[in-house]
Amino acid sequence: MSVMAKAVRAALFGSVMSLVSFGALAADYTLSVNTALSPQDPLFKGLEEFKANVEKRSAGKMSVRLFPASQLGKDEDLLEQARAGAPVAVVVDGGRLAVFVKEFGVLGAPYVAQGYTGIRKVVTSPMFEEWVQKLRKASGHQVLSFNWWQGERHMLTNKPVKVPADLNGVRVRTPGAPVWMETIRAMGATPTPLPWSEVYTAMQQQVIDGAEAQDPAIYGSRLYEVAKYLTKTGHINLITGIVTSAAWFDGLPKDMQTLLREESLKAGDSASKATEASLADFEKQMKDKGMQVVEIDVTPFRTATAAVYEKLGYGELHKQVETLLKQ
Repeated sequence: MSVMAKAVRAALFGSVMSLVSFGALAADYTLSVNTALSPQDPLFKGLEEFKANVEKRSAGKMSVRLFPASQLGKDEDLLEQARAGAPVAVVVDGGRLAVFVKEFGVLGAPYVAQGYTGIRKVVTSPMFEEWVQKLRKASGHQVLSFNWWQGERHMLTNKPVKVPADLNGVRVRTPGAPVWMETIRAMGATPTPLPWSEVYTAMQQQVIDGAEAQDPAIYGSRLYEVAKYLTKTGHINLITGIVTSAAWFDGLPKDMQTLLREESLKAGDSASKATEASLADFEKQMKDKGMQVVEIDVTPFRTATAAVYEKLGYGELHKQVETLLKQ
């Protein structure tokens, strides 16, 4: 990281943390939202909608600041700031929350639900709200909503992939959460944790052989320039949420607490539907730029990853989720 980038992050962090001490004296309330997404991502457009609606509905009493491309730092760093009571939020997946409440990890397990409709049913259920309350007690985090769908994640490589055996010895970047690591390992590849911002260079320099991600993120990071194949494995149905500080949230007036959760849910639905509508166009644009987008039979990958649930202790919870999805 450059000296300038470090200075920017330090200044941003200082301004965020100052709100912890002086927020009670201020006439308004400010929430800083950090995300790895680019401004072109449909979910970021949803965050802009969330910002506009919160500020309008609160008559300007609450302000939402958006920081794309992880300008405030890594997700894990922001989660720690939130635990300390800072008025920050981060768009985060269940795998990163599983270190506090294990149940969240099942959201990132392989082939857990189909499409947005399926996974939304899980994250708006009474069962999920129990996890939200457990998270508050375990780590001091407050979920605003968890219905921010980023699409199904696919495999990015420079060699054709049709079955798990084709991934043997292939170093694939993935987040460091256990459920993600085990899923990629079960698919035959060697999981290699790296920050998302480093994936392009790592692929370019052959530090890694591949990656796995959803269409909007692949396009937004221009990975079609360093990977020849996008193989549609759909192995993880990426659902994320806006997570903030429970202490900060509890210090808000009740009407603002309600406002934040309701507007987050509404914007999450809007952003997720926009994501659904954008996928075909993203793939067309990547094809036009020379990437091969390959449809395969995912049955061998489903079979190979089925054991991940038992291996990580999610067997019983998986049955509960399946029962919920059938209702």
